[in-house]
Amino acid sequence: MISIEALKVEFGVKPLFHDASFVINDRDRIALVGKNGAGKSTLLKILCGLQKPTSGHVSIPNDTTIGYLPQVMVLQDDTTVREEARKAFAGNLKLKERLDEMERQMTERTDYESEAYNALVARYTQEHDRYLMMGAGNYEAELERTLIGLGFLRTDFDRPTSEFSGGWRMRIELAKILLQRPDVLLLDEPTNHLDIESIQWLEQFLAASSSAVVLVSHDRAFINNVTRRTIEITCGQIVDYKVKYDEYVVLRAERREQQLRAYENQQREIADMKDFIERFRYKATKAVQVQSRIKQLAKIVPIEIDEVDRSAMRLKFPPCLRSGDFPIICDDVRKDYGSHMIFDHVTFTIRRGEKVAFVGKNGEGKSTLVKCIMGEIPFTGNLKIGHNVQIGYFAQNQAQLLDESKTVYDTIDDVAKGDVRLRINDILGAFMFGGENSEKKVKVLSGGERSRLAIIRLLLEPVNLLILDEPTNHLDMPSKDVLKEAVKAFDGTAIIVSHDREFLDGLVDKVYEFGGGRVREHLGGIYDFLRSRQIDSLHQLDMSSPVKEEPKVPVEAPQPSAAKQNYAEHREQQKRLRKLEKEVKASEAKIESMEQRLAQLDETLCTPEGASDMTLVTEYTSTKKALDEEIARWEQLSEQLDSCSNP
Repeated sequence: MISIEALKVEFGVKPLFHDASFVINDRDRIALVGKNGAGKSTLLKILCGLQKPTSGHVSIPNDTTIGYLPQVMVLQDDTTVREEARKAFAGNLKLKERLDEMERQMTERTDYESEAYNALVARYTQEHDRYLMMGAGNYEAELERTLIGLGFLRTDFDRPTSEFSGGWRMRIELAKILLQRPDVLLLDEPTNHLDIESIQWLEQFLAASSSAVVLVSHDRAFINNVTRRTIEITCGQIVDYKVKYDEYVVLRAERREQQLRAYENQQREIADMKDFIERFRYKATKAVQVQSRIKQLAKIVPIEIDEVDRSAMRLKFPPCLRSGDFPIICDDVRKDYGSHMIFDHVTFTIRRGEKVAFVGKNGEGKSTLVKCIMGEIPFTGNLKIGHNVQIGYFAQNQAQLLDESKTVYDTIDDVAKGDVRLRINDILGAFMFGGENSEKKVKVLSGGERSRLAIIRLLLEPVNLLILDEPTNHLDMPSKDVLKEAVKAFDGTAIIVSHDREFLDGLVDKVYEFGGGRVREHLGGIYDFLRSRQIDSLHQLDMSSPVKEEPKVPVEAPQPSAAKQNYAEHREQQKRLRKLEKEVKASEAKIESMEQRLAQLDETLCTPEGASDMTLVTEYTSTKKALDEEIARWEQLSEQLDSCSNP
């Protein structure tokens, strides 16, 4: 589909990459990887024609369409969400106008036997078939499905885009690109502004798409679920691995070992030549051999090896005083902004040493509850911080609090203690501040660089309760590994707000789900939670069934034994409620599906052709019977749920 031949890009003395050649085939799923600054985003811009290479050629067939999502783009503010998304169908709408015009001409003309009329009919038939093949007749439904899949509510569709944050407006742009159904999708960090549910929906969309996909992402789970081929930009070259990302990591480690051996052999060979030249440079009897060695040395092409991989480096939080048994106790906490309720009846207890995740769609109150815990905003209800708790907090705006007059190195040196001070350069290198970058002033750093620097500071401070609000948004995979290992080794309590499943996997043992004004507890890891949610609701994002209110469990913690008992009772009660809620919601989904099918059958059976189709008549009868049985089952389950909720 797209052929890249001998591509070279130069921004300075050393090329960003050179002699890059590969092919993007139909339905390819490619992960484009490499360290920050290797040229991934530049290569995407070249593929979509926004940037020209220094040399080389990109061959794209004339009829191939390309959709490109950059990390940052200029967004429009003068339309609603629906109107902006409709721009994806501009070509379809023009085609519909042409079809309407041809219909009008065929209705008004009477020269049915003329060649011109027959040509008009033929052209109309061809264009109409093309219109139907594009699915243009059903574009409104597709538009709504895509927007809902990316996290928008139906009530958002007619709101001005100017009311949304930059992250949500990027979702609108992603929706427009997906709705255009291009032959090739180029996606640069598409998950940066998506929550877990939206990322899962995007994975499923891309899996079913007929487009070729080339994506850059630091979300390892997303890359593994979407791509089947990995192209790495390393040492200014393109290396094509015909495997998924996890397999690529293994092959890359093997390749790097081979590079190191070849590099060491070459260095020994160079050292031997230089030694011979120095020893015999001024001996006339060895002049021929010396000149020969000099020529050989000049012809040697130095072997480049990848930058040292520091992802295996281990960091540990410094020791801190032991906290009480229950660092966080929430009892009937509620938060409102004006007339808008964010959440209500939030009741849970976090024990010392637990690592928990706050997950849910954006805007459901995860960061808001964190701010309540930190005492930054008022709320109603009881929220108790346990005895001797020292909090280390990374907020999404934490980077703004750094001293801009200091260098990167000095910022870390201020908080480093003991032996850690001897490893500052290694620590900075693990978070992409190696070499001269450590001497940069904070004021010249980008937002992402400041966020990484703030995380390093936090890693070196003595705390026993760690709260991280979206800590991985600006970290590459090696840096995320360093942070994850540090949090795993942390012997205190941790609350992590994140949509990065790979980061949370194996790190947390409990998940709190925010949604519908409630906070629900799920025991187990992040993938246990995701499996339960998939089984729970197939169309959760666009279901409008009311959320059952969970019972409030009073939290008393004057004595550790009483708190433990309340905690155990609360956990068992939540397990019973969750099981019934799952069954009720699954039943509601079945009822909705069967009602939709009956409506379709009813419409078809009203036509002469449908009325005579006995297969459809039989299906209608069996579906109606199954619907009646499911409604009776739903009523029974609902009664059980009400009884359990109000014992």
